[in-house]
Amino acid sequence: MRPSPTLVRAIAVASAAFLTACAGRDVTAPDLTASDGVHRLSPSHAPSRQYTADGVPIIRIGVVPSASAITLGSAVDYEVKDKASGLVLFSGHGGSVSVTLLEHPESKYRLQVVCGSAGAVQALQDAAEAQGVVTYTEYVPAAHCTRVFLGEFPSTASFSVRNAFRNQMIAAHLAGTDSFWKTVAPLGPTVYGVSRGGASTQSLSPVTVTSSDGVVMINGTKYRGLGEARVNSQSTLAGINELPLEQYLYGVVPRELGPVQYPEVEAQKAQAIVARTYAIAGLGKRASDGYDLLATTSDQVYGGYAAEHPVSNQAVDDTRGRVVKYQGNLISTLYSSTSGGHTADNEEAFNGTPLPYLRGVPDAERGNAFEHVPNLAVFMSHANPKSLRAATEGAFESDWASYHRWTFEWSAEEISSVVSAFAGQPVGKVLAINDVERGPSGRVLRLEFVTEAGTFAATKDGIRAALRYYNASHALANLPSTLFFIEPVLDRRTKEVTGFIVNGGGFGHGVGLSQTGAVGMAQKGHSVDEILEHYYQGTEVATQY
Repeated sequence: MRPSPTLVRAIAVASAAFLTACAGRDVTAPDLTASDGVHRLSPSHAPSRQYTADGVPIIRIGVVPSASAITLGSAVDYEVKDKASGLVLFSGHGGSVSVTLLEHPESKYRLQVVCGSAGAVQALQDAAEAQGVVTYTEYVPAAHCTRVFLGEFPSTASFSVRNAFRNQMIAAHLAGTDSFWKTVAPLGPTVYGVSRGGASTQSLSPVTVTSSDGVVMINGTKYRGLGEARVNSQSTLAGINELPLEQYLYGVVPRELGPVQYPEVEAQKAQAIVARTYAIAGLGKRASDGYDLLATTSDQVYGGYAAEHPVSNQAVDDTRGRVVKYQGNLISTLYSSTSGGHTADNEEAFNGTPLPYLRGVPDAERGNAFEHVPNLAVFMSHANPKSLRAATEGAFESDWASYHRWTFEWSAEEISSVVSAFAGQPVGKVLAINDVERGPSGRVLRLEFVTEAGTFAATKDGIRAALRYYNASHALANLPSTLFFIEPVLDRRTKEVTGFIVNGGGFGHGVGLSQTGAVGMAQKGHSVDEILEHYYQGTEVATQY
């Protein structure tokens, strides 16, 4: 079908308005393009980041990334408002409202194929529509031409699906190799439904909740600051917690380094500083979804008000505004649970430019530094290796560095299943698993699976998802780290491969600060500055605000 000229003009106006709105978002995004890997906060990304009266940035956390309904409320007096107008929609004591999305004109992917004259556009539309392809047009006054779009896909459509359609259009001579996808925002307002009990109302802007004690509830979980429900880039609802960054850290530090298991003050301070640095550098990272960071391991684990603990809160307060910098700029404060004896260079785990402050260093096992990179003999002679098959999921913080050493064994059938899943096809018998290349820390950089169906390779941190294991719950889980040695298990009589055994160490990618290593250093009397300057070479701890 061909939309009317009025609708075409309206879509063009809506698209322009959408782009203008995006350009003025209230965010400060870090510039991550610098070759030296430091974060430089560029004012051009967002001119109006909010701050508290004493200079602390206001941060927005996506605590519920996607849902069909969001509940907002409080245990005390609360007000629910239309964010844009400030109009109070509901108020009360000890209750909540439910927010749903009544209307939202979802942005669509459309394939732009040409911007041409009226005659050329008409001919292309006729040819496309004759083959059952939906077409759209948009006049561009500045270029004196009309754009033609083919097809329409929801914003959630995968690249593979869209690319297949593009290839079909090219093969049908309806598009060229210079065609590209454009996101087009349609007409119409977003309408939120807000209800409590039998009463309901509507709002044309995001819905917020505040409380008399400064603690709100989002989907039943308590958070400091303000709660908000708004549409995200997937055209579903997001539950957002907005609060001063220092208060956000109260809910991060205890979830990233448990203060009950690890009460060492200097280690808790180190965790507070790296979490603060990460948060400041990440302001605006997820602006398209209406917030800065997620509350999960995709960014930093954030548990809100209920997660807070006096020890970790004090660590945040004692380090207020302090961050890690390299040559005057915020660094990428990568960290993981346990290094296994030696941290990794950043390029051992991830693709990218080697960063001078993310060089592998000997870690500490209860404060005793290794003098060399762990080898197979060190791993196999460890007094207390931990069986992954016996380990319960998520128990790696149940005591000090319980994943410092671990071991696992696959049967022939199990390893065939694991490698088949990675390869995306049945592979038959796994004949050998070869660590083709290792990094300076001893981590495997390239692993090859030699099978009856051919050889398949995995690299860097992707190896952990390729070489999965069956945990105590009989569920597949990623290998804890790439610091391991793997050997075939041979039948003593026939010498056939009956399985594989791995001896490994560490939990996580191993780059930057080792959380349990920081605990070990703190136990030996090292200060927070010494801990951070050990794991982030050549850096300094500085005051940001």
